[in-house]
Amino acid sequence: MKDRTGMVIKVDSDTELRQLEHSDAVDIFHAIDTQREYLGKWLPFVEFTKELSDSEKFVDMVINAPYDKFEYVFTIRKAGEFAGLIGFRDTDGFKRKTEIGYWLSEKYQKQGIMTKSVAKLCDFAFKRLKLNMVIIRCAVGNTASRKIPERLGFDLSGIQPQGEVLTGGIYTNLAVYIKLFPNK
Repeated sequence: MKDRTGMVIKVDSDTELRQLEHSDAVDIFHAIDTQREYLGKWLPFVEFTKELSDSEKFVDMVINAPYDKFEYVFTIRKAGEFAGLIGFRDTDGFKRKTEIGYWLSEKYQKQGIMTKSVAKLCDFAFKRLKLNMVIIRCAVGNTASRKIPERLGFDLSGIQPQGEVLTGGIYTNLAVYIKLFPNK
C-alpha cells in the first residue's frame, strides 16, 4: 500500500525528506519566486510558476493523484527549513523502475544535501518499493547536478538529444544516468 501522507526519511542529523503536504505550496512558491534566475536556468517549470496558486495546483496534483499514478515526492528540510524538492516520476511498477527529479535552493548548495538525499531515495526505491532501476536525467551543461549521480555510482547510459526544453524555449541535451539494484 502506498503511504500518501506523513512519511519522513532521515537523511542526517539535521536534514530530512518529508512527504509533500498541502502546506508546502507556500514554501515551494517562495523559493521559486525569490530565485527565478538561479532556478530557472535549469528548471523549465520556473517560467510557468507565476503565483502561489500554480504551486498549490502542483502539490494538489501530487497528493491527489489516482492510486496507479501516485508518486512519492518529498520536501528537503535542513534544520526544519525548506531547502528543495526531491521525488519520483514516471514510476513503472511492472518494469520496476523510476526516475528521480530534484532541485535545491541556492543557499543550500555545496553542502552535500542533495547527494545524501538522492542516496536515501535510492535506498527507499530499492529496499521499500522493490524497484530494480533508478534513472536520473540532467542537462548536459548542469555540472553540479551531474556530479550527484556520478558520486553515487550511477552509470552514464547515454545522451538524450534535445531531451528538455528550458526557459525561453531552448532545447538542451540530457545526460541519462542509471543505477541498478545492487546485487550482492
